[in-house]
Amino acid sequence: MSSAKNLCMHKRSSHKFSLWVKNHTGELKGFLDFLFFYTKRKLVNFSVRFEKNKNKLVKFFLMKRGRYNRPFLHLTTMGVLGIGVLIAPFLADTFPIFASQKDTLTLAASSAEKQSVLVGDEVFQTQVSSKPRDKVTNYQVERGDNLATIAKKFGISEDTIRWQNNLKDDTLSVGDTLQILPVTGVAHKVEAGETVYTIAKKYNTDPQKIVDFPFNEFAGNGEDFALVTGEVLYVPDGVPPDQQATAPKQEVQVASGPVAVATGGWYFPVQGIITQYPSWYHMALDIAGSIGTSVYAAHSGTVDRVSVGTYDTGYGNNVWIDDGDGIRTHYAHLNSVNVSVGQRVTGGSSVIGFRGNTGNSTGPHTHFEIQVNGTLINPLTYVNP
Repeated sequence: MSSAKNLCMHKRSSHKFSLWVKNHTGELKGFLDFLFFYTKRKLVNFSVRFEKNKNKLVKFFLMKRGRYNRPFLHLTTMGVLGIGVLIAPFLADTFPIFASQKDTLTLAASSAEKQSVLVGDEVFQTQVSSKPRDKVTNYQVERGDNLATIAKKFGISEDTIRWQNNLKDDTLSVGDTLQILPVTGVAHKVEAGETVYTIAKKYNTDPQKIVDFPFNEFAGNGEDFALVTGEVLYVPDGVPPDQQATAPKQEVQVASGPVAVATGGWYFPVQGIITQYPSWYHMALDIAGSIGTSVYAAHSGTVDRVSVGTYDTGYGNNVWIDDGDGIRTHYAHLNSVNVSVGQRVTGGSSVIGFRGNTGNSTGPHTHFEIQVNGTLINPLTYVNP
């Protein structure tokens, strides 16, 4: 009797549950439809607002180019390190291979700590970071220092140190404080009415070098190189007016193109005067000359990318050619382009465009780069004229 009663109650409960599910299925479906519609509308609205305002954001960062490089890199690095710290214990416990690597790193750190107590003649020497410097560094002269060793330590010329610190001779004393510029040349405080062209002329250098130095800032949209009175500009390879008579003259190299310059089918891409050589902030050649001069493919390959009619981060009209073996060549600031994506070109004979003054350019020139496996290298390695 009791079993029959329990069975009856079970059937009644199952029936009630079935009715509840049936009654609420419609409500659940309605809720999910509403949630989908609401999420879709929010995403569409966000996309519309983003499209309307992204150009303002791009212009803002173009105006402040160079200023936010370091904070962005620092923030990104801290984020990656933070994630690594959080997941490291989990990886070590879950995957033994990481635990063994952790032990290896611990041993290496212990070994380094033991070595750190060993001292030698260079124990008091300051080790200068190799990362790019964006401002003047104050350096205190140490035992054994002289102008030559300090200049080598910071990768600038001895004259740069002399000029910035108004040194009358090369005598240095331990404890002296020297101002070290981030680049060979001079620092200039902008006065009312000055332009990058008048400043470059004053210091006998090319205005494009001032524009290309990544930590110089310009007002406006960045393309007219507007200056703010009182700001400090770094003038790469600049020479103070009172030193120009005695300072070594900068070599002027005239390149003929297209001419074969090396084995492997490499050609110098365009004729003109080399006004800027490769450096840590400008791993390229600038070859100046008249607008409309033919620019040839430096090496055979396939046109990989063409940009026309845009600023394109400062390159203006430009062409990329892929050699198919990890090497790409880049030609920028063109007046016009003579090729299209996918076209096969031949080194030394195919005209890929014509010299111009587009993009981030202070005068007609061709900006030429070589990229190997995604990394810019010194173009003179392949096309030394």
